[in-house]
Amino acid sequence: MNRATPAVLGCFLFGNFVIGFGVLMVPGALNDIRHELQISVAQAGGLITAGSVLICLSAPIFASILGKYDRRQLLAWVMLWYGLAHALCALMPNFEGVLWVRVMAMIAPAIFTPQAAACIGQLTSPAQRGRAITFVFLGWSTASVVGMPAAAWIGEVYGWRVVFSMLSVLACLSAAWVWLVLPKGLSPPVMSWVAWRKTLGSWPLMMTVGVTVLSASGQFVLTAYFAPYFKQTLETNPQQLSLLFAVFGAFGLMGNMLMSRHIDRWGAAKAVNLCLLLMSVSLLLWSLGSNIWLAILIMIPWGLGMFACNSAQQARLIQLAPALASGSAALNTSAIYLGQAIGSATGGWLISRGAMNELHWFGWLGVLLALGLSLQAARLARRLD
Repeated sequence: MNRATPAVLGCFLFGNFVIGFGVLMVPGALNDIRHELQISVAQAGGLITAGSVLICLSAPIFASILGKYDRRQLLAWVMLWYGLAHALCALMPNFEGVLWVRVMAMIAPAIFTPQAAACIGQLTSPAQRGRAITFVFLGWSTASVVGMPAAAWIGEVYGWRVVFSMLSVLACLSAAWVWLVLPKGLSPPVMSWVAWRKTLGSWPLMMTVGVTVLSASGQFVLTAYFAPYFKQTLETNPQQLSLLFAVFGAFGLMGNMLMSRHIDRWGAAKAVNLCLLLMSVSLLLWSLGSNIWLAILIMIPWGLGMFACNSAQQARLIQLAPALASGSAALNTSAIYLGQAIGSATGGWLISRGAMNELHWFGWLGVLLALGLSLQAARLARRLD
């Protein structure tokens, strides 16, 4: 029986938009953050790395300790926390204060995204599950269309504190929406230690999670530093930077919409492989983007694959083992943010050594490794069926 009403799906979509905006606004506003707080590019990138590490470590823990707690109350309080913490961030006078409050705020993505995916898995029939999950993940790709360009432009013109304040308001609205439409008493299956052993002992599941780590690592070597990269290499102004982010995000949204429509017909594993191939093409050709229009053209395949890949990975894991969805979704969320932490830390290290123009080669290698592992995971899953 399908209990995922349009109101519930819309609530989760908006929640993922707010979560995505909160994550992506830092790369978008990175230029103003480092200028206003008087820190280096690598230090500013630490905001991405530190928050990603916290999400990576805490998502599986929360999947275990939250138990049968009513997801309506849990997700509403989580989004309220996200809003209040970022409001406090906007008031911090120095980088250290911003860093610590931002890290604590990132508890919200560690809980909301995997628990929303697990709830969708419980509310939908198997035949509709892939489409429903990819639909609510349109929120992330919408955040890339609206959130990252808006953060880049507002950060450059009005300052990063205004961007953080906007996020605070959106998170509070999301909390209210969750409270109004999510059914009472909703609680996906608890991840017991036995279930965790099954999850961690499943080679197809763990190899699929590894694909997420490698893919996110490869992408965030460069994605985390788009703003300073384009400012240095193309001398972009705020309008041009916003345009780059907007086009990238628009194709991200398009890719996720296509994924939502066709994933149940294509199969999740094939869909993931297609996305990884598209991203590898952009990274291979990256150095040819010698002006803003060539850069936009080269970014299109990456945009089509980036968020669609994350959606397809969540659907792939849940379809591999529906009973273990809470754990596998939490592990995949951890994998996304572990990859972001590895990628942003690697990119910061390379930039500090004057290798800004070499970032894409490290990203390309990471995505190629992800594609190879994805193919192996699909073969193993077919053999074990």
